[in-house]
This record gives sequence, structure tokens and C-alpha cells, in this order.
Amino acid sequence: DVQLQASGGGLVQPGDSLRLSCAASGLSFDDYAIGWFRQAPGKEREGVSCIDSSEGRTYSADSVKGRFTISSDNAKNTVYLQMNSLKPEDTAVYYCAAIRPHYVGAYYYLSPDLYDYWGQGTLVTVSS
Repeated sequence: DVQLQASGGGLVQPGDSLRLSCAASGLSFDDYAIGWFRQAPGKEREGVSCIDSSEGRTYSADSVKGRFTISSDNAKNTVYLQMNSLKPEDTAVYYCAAIRPHYVGAYYYLSPDLYDYWGQGTLVTVSS
């Protein structure tokens, strides 16, 4: 069965870095793109970044460009989100999800309603 396991969250200080991991099983990165989403209490779930490694495409929200980098290790079926220069407003539960890459443009790959599979999420707290 398809499973997505997000890990690597924790409590960090502003300006610090954190690397999240999304371990996927039951699917191939040849068939699915992997996206990172986040949701803070009382707010809508928002797209952070997505990678379609089969096409060499990445998409990122404007709020994280220049700070977050998404990458994949296809041999391990794992996608990473390297988060640098973390800010308190980055505090959220971070989820990884999978989507069949039938779309064109960042709008679609950062839209949570279009994703097929979801992991349980990992909590990132940025506070001094």
C-alpha cells in the first residue's frame, strides 16, 4: 500500500536550519511528484514546494524561495526539504504528499486539493 512518512521536525530557533524527510513506499518517483505542504493552527493548508524528479522540475512558494530547497534521492525513494533561515512564521505541521504529474505550472503542484496520497505530518516549531 502507498505510505508517506514525514520526519525531521522539531523545535529550532529563528535563523536555524532543519531538514525534513519524506520516505515513500508503494509508489515510484517515475509516476508521482512529491510535494511539501504546511498548516498552522487556524490557517489553510498551503503548498510549500514540490519536485517531479522524473522531469527535473521543482516548484516553490514565493514565501520560501531562497530559503527552502527540495531534493530527492530516488534510490531511497525519499524526498527532502532543506529549510534554512527559519522564521517564526514557518511554524506549522509539515506534510508530504504525492500527485501524478499531469499538470503544468506551480499553481497545480502547490494545490493540496489535487494530491492523491498524504503522510501524517511532522511538526516544525520556530521559536526563541
